[in-house]
Amino acid sequence: MPRSVPLRRTLVALPLACALFVGATGCGGGNDGGGASATASPSGTSSVQAQKFAKTRFVSNAGLAAGATYQWIVKPYRAGKFKKGADGRTFALVKAGLAGAFTYNRLKAAAVNAKGDPLLSKAVAPLTAGIESLKDLGAKLRRGEAGEGDIGVFESVINSVKDAGASAGAEVKDKVPSTAQLGG
Repeated sequence: MPRSVPLRRTLVALPLACALFVGATGCGGGNDGGGASATASPSGTSSVQAQKFAKTRFVSNAGLAAGATYQWIVKPYRAGKFKKGADGRTFALVKAGLAGAFTYNRLKAAAVNAKGDPLLSKAVAPLTAGIESLKDLGAKLRRGEAGEGDIGVFESVINSVKDAGASAGAEVKDKVPSTAQLGG
């Protein structure tokens, strides 16, 4: 029986040693000069590709902002979910607050994306003040202090961004983000 203990240790130690050996050789952290370089050189993209990606990112971010605004701010407001005594009011207000912050964040990102395309940049530039006006509305929604005018500001800014995108050849369609995307 005393012989089985060293055998067990060997059976456990051998796979561990192999795993460490394979892991260490796979990492290749040495600086011996041999082998391929781990650094990759970036490949250039043409300005046409960069503009296309800018438009694509703009459409994606603006679409998420529009979807969040409609789904969790405008629609519940029109349904009366924000009124005192309404069923599910607290939950609707929390979601609206998150959606407001999310919308602001995505519209700021869309404005940055628009800078990558000259036509889109010109169309979106006048909207930056409107986007900034949304900054504190998320907190106002969460506290239940938002009124018709505040909801109208969200709708107005979203519609302006959609119109600017359409005029620059970047049509924005509403994309409703998941609840997980709103929170994090």
